[in-house]
Amino acid sequence: MQQTRLDLDRIRAARRIIDPVFLDTPLYRCEALEPGLGCAVSIKLETANPVRSFKARGTELVAGLLAGGASPAAVCASAGNLGQALAWSGRDRGIDVTVVASRSAARVKLDRIRALGARLELVDGDHEMARERATAIARHDGIRLVEDSLDVETCEGAATIGLELAHTAPAFDTVLIALGGGALATGVGHVVKALLPGVEVICVQPRGAPAMTRSWHARRVVTTESADTIADGVAGRRPIPEVLDDLLLVADDAVLVEEASIITGMRLLLDHAGLVVEPSAALGIAAILENRDRFAGRHVVTIVCGGNVDMDDYRQWVGLVAA
Repeated sequence: MQQTRLDLDRIRAARRIIDPVFLDTPLYRCEALEPGLGCAVSIKLETANPVRSFKARGTELVAGLLAGGASPAAVCASAGNLGQALAWSGRDRGIDVTVVASRSAARVKLDRIRALGARLELVDGDHEMARERATAIARHDGIRLVEDSLDVETCEGAATIGLELAHTAPAFDTVLIALGGGALATGVGHVVKALLPGVEVICVQPRGAPAMTRSWHARRVVTTESADTIADGVAGRRPIPEVLDDLLLVADDAVLVEEASIITGMRLLLDHAGLVVEPSAALGIAAILENRDRFAGRHVVTIVCGGNVDMDDYRQWVGLVAA
């Protein structure tokens, strides 16, 4: 395999730095889902931790590097999950954390960022506007800018999920990964291709936020003017060139799914797995729903990557609103 920015030895070493509470998350075959999907389905549950997403695997590495500095401080732009994770990882290490988010971000995510002690700055506009503001703060204050997916620590932290998949049984032949900025996909993809080269790595993105998928197919950065999806965690518009380069080396395919399929996936995970998930976490199930013939007879692993969702929105999406 050609070289990505990631390193397998560093990824293995990362397990000694990341708080064990974020490691070895549940992985199990969910037979109740299978009759409706037509394939064997295993779930890697990344919501069973204090920040209810995989993001802290990466922020633990970032915070470990920052801790011990004279006046450690960091700023990030976040749709919500990265901000929570950085706040959690920085809190006990004495790191002053600032999170910039869109004013329209999920309220549950913003509330949790504040509760974890981070300074929260809201901007009008989308996540790309938040990225611009976070960059300006880092430059003005002379502090560390944590850039999800561009900072290799965020990718290598996520890659520890791949190590856990590689040591599982029974064997699987496909892994479905939510695709946003690319940290999860490049991290897990790197390890899977290194240790399980016969496993197909398929990235999944909403049709309403297709920038990274279009870029993967074009083999060059393709930006979009807007993003329109309920899956806020993967709603970027401007792919990072270095991340795309990595993705091109580890992904076998990148597919787009409809909003209706995402919602159906969320409902299936509730009804048949007892899981309340955010839209990004249902992208893998949505991909199976839209490509039943492709996955028929396979054993598919889908990474349930986040569970931070405003319950009022969730009830409306999955049809739990009282008549």
